[in-house]
Formats: sequence, C-alpha cells, structure tokens
Amino acid sequence: MTTPLACVRDLATRLDGRTSDHDALLAQVGDRPFVLLGEASHGTAEFYRLRAAITRRLIEEQGFEAVLVEADWPDALRLDRYVRGGGEDSLAEAFEDFQRFPHWMWCNHEVRDFIGWLRQYNARQPLAKKAGFHGMDLYSLHRSAEAVIEYLEGVDPEQAEVARRGYACLDHRGDPFHYGRNVAFGLSPSCERASVGLQVRLMEKASAYLAADGRRAVDAQFFAEQNARVVVNAEAYYRAMFGTRVDTWNLRDDHMTETLAELHDHLRRQGGAGRVVVWAHNSHLGDARATEMGWGQGQHNVGQLARQRFGAERVLLVGFTTHTGHVTAARDWDGPAEHRWVRPSLEGSVERLFHQSGLDRFYLPLLSGRAEPLKAHRLERAIGVIYRPETERGSHYFQACLSDQFDALYHLDETTAVEPLAPGASWQREAIPDTYPFGV
Repeated sequence: MTTPLACVRDLATRLDGRTSDHDALLAQVGDRPFVLLGEASHGTAEFYRLRAAITRRLIEEQGFEAVLVEADWPDALRLDRYVRGGGEDSLAEAFEDFQRFPHWMWCNHEVRDFIGWLRQYNARQPLAKKAGFHGMDLYSLHRSAEAVIEYLEGVDPEQAEVARRGYACLDHRGDPFHYGRNVAFGLSPSCERASVGLQVRLMEKASAYLAADGRRAVDAQFFAEQNARVVVNAEAYYRAMFGTRVDTWNLRDDHMTETLAELHDHLRRQGGAGRVVVWAHNSHLGDARATEMGWGQGQHNVGQLARQRFGAERVLLVGFTTHTGHVTAARDWDGPAEHRWVRPSLEGSVERLFHQSGLDRFYLPLLSGRAEPLKAHRLERAIGVIYRPETERGSHYFQACLSDQFDALYHLDETTAVEPLAPGASWQREAIPDTYPFGV
C-alpha cells in the first residue's frame, strides 16, 4: 500500500518559478466558473504572489471576469473603480479606503502590484471585458449604509431621505460591536426590519433607476444592492455576536457565498460567463465537511457551500501551505503589524509531511483517486491576522482530511512575510533563537 509520503512524491510537481508552474492547475480548471484560491496565513508574501500569478493567467487565458477577495465591499470598490480606469485616484490613493484592521492584508506590495497589472490589462479591453476586483466580507455596516444613501441621492433623493431615517437606528457614531451589544441587551432598537425593507425597495425600484442606458448604470445599481445586502447581513452578524444560538462564523460565510453567487449572476446578466476567482483564507475555502469545523463544531464555510450550491464539478478549491519562515501578523486584535517567525510545523501535520518529502515547493493535485493515502486525518495549520506561537497547537492547528478538503494544493516549505505599504515601527524581523529547538 502506498504511504502518504510516497503519494506526495508521486503526485507532486515541483515549482521552478516559471509561468508553466500553473499549467497543471489551469488544466484542472477546465470550464469551471469558480476557482477558490486559499492561503494558510493572511501575511505570507508567496501566497499573494502565487494567487496573483494564477489569476493573471485565468483572466488572460480563460476569460475570468472578476476577483472576489476577503475584504469589505466598499473598501474594494475603490480599487475596482481604479482597475476599470474610473475616477482620478493614483495607485496609492486607490488603497485609502482600507482603514480597518488588518491594513496589511490588502495594503501590501503584492496586492499593489496585482492591482497595477489589472489596470493595465483592462486598459486594453472594451468596457464589457474589463475584469473587476471586489470584496465579499460583511464588516462594513456603517460604510455600506452610507454608500446606499449616497447612491440614492443621485437617483432618488426622496428614497435617500427614507434610507437616512431607516438606517438611523444603526447609530453611526458608534462601533458596530456597540450596536450589536446594545440591541442584544435591550439598550437600543434593532435595525433589522428597516435594513431588510430598504434592501427590498432598492431592488424593486431597480428598473426605474436604470432609465439611463449603459453598463456603468447597471454596475452602480448592483453595487448599491450589494451594499444594502451587506447592511442586512452585517446587522444580523453584529447582533448575533452577543447571542447564544447563532454561529457568527456561519453567518459570515453565508454572506460571502451569497456575494459570490450574486456577482456570478450579475456578470452573466451582462453577457459574460460569470467566471470568478476568489482569494480568501484556507479555513474559508477548504470544504469544512473535511475538517474539525464541520465534524464537531457545526460550522460550514464558503468552500462547502459553493460545492453544494453550484456543484462540486463547477468549483475548484485550492489550498496553500508552508512549513516555516516569517509572516506578518499581530499579537492581538487591533494590534500593530509585526514581522513574526513561523515555528516549524508540528509532527503529525500536513505541513510536516510535505517538509519530509524533500520537494521544497510543489503543486499537488488531489482530485485523482491516487490521492487516497492523503485521506487520513492530520493536523493542519491556520494563521489568520493573529499569530500566537506560545499556544500554537491550540490556537493554530485543527484536524483535516486533506484530499476531501481541497481539489489541489500548493506547498512552499519556507516563506516570507508580506510587506505592508506602511509597515510602521513594529514591523521588525523576529530573529530565530540561536538555541532553537533546544531552548524552547
């Protein structure tokens, strides 16, 4: 019987830094409209570079029409306008709407380079063929409400005033967390009914608002509808944070999947194929049914929901892993970005298995029946925006069945930290102790 290590060595294709590194992946994509590209951390430079290189080929060679990322819709919208050639922003100014922690997740050199490339690519395309850049997260409760009002002021001033009064219960002066807490404890009224009603009316009036012909008007209406959808789902999310029965993780991934479906449908209504590339963390994109999330915690995620909603044969889930190196992460929520050392992966983990293969950097297809030896449960590491190596096993590892979780995977044995556009004084490279591993 083939061992897991032999299986990896047999199936893997080593990467050599050429464009052809991704030929096998593009062959797996085929005519799938959805390619979901993960990452094992939110602060690893190579993951961003690989996703950008793959996405460039998907756009140029296979006609993918949009990139959907784990960012807030209104923040990414300014980048979308930039890549489509709209507005007067410079490349640097186009990132200025990313004000929320963690700034480095999208305000970094790798994303900036990709956005610059996408603008150049789009400049050579007609309006209907320009590829977009969008956010799918739901944290922008207040900013999305403000964006809906701003849109209505241009097409229906009377309804804009209705929206202004309707959204007043969100208490724009405070943090969304404060809104959720106050509603949960009966200190202020819920905005659920008002936000749902405003979304419904915005969609019902779409035909009237689209009296002006042209793709730009259609896009503007869709963008406003999506902001209204964010308000509805974010309001429920922040309210649920202080409840006991609703899993906020599920609410968030429900919203992200809904955004993917809505964007796909919008592109198709405009005559496109609705082909979308998604950039998000492995924990969102690897099928939760193949991990601890789904086994015992009752959680689902975008990868699982996409397979169920669109069909597994129309979705390609791609994971990314690393054994060691450095990462940009904070020690605590809202903390400054730091240049942290990633401890070598634990025994019994997927990452340690890949390290033991001696292949260094490789692409691993998992759709084949030959990947059967990789079905065994193993630890897998997940570093988000916070890294706590002192509690690494409990904070960053979970059990997973790799060959059911992803359709393919990239492994890079040693990786480097993504560099923020404005790194700050705390972004200093953490040294590896001279006594490692004996002094820990």
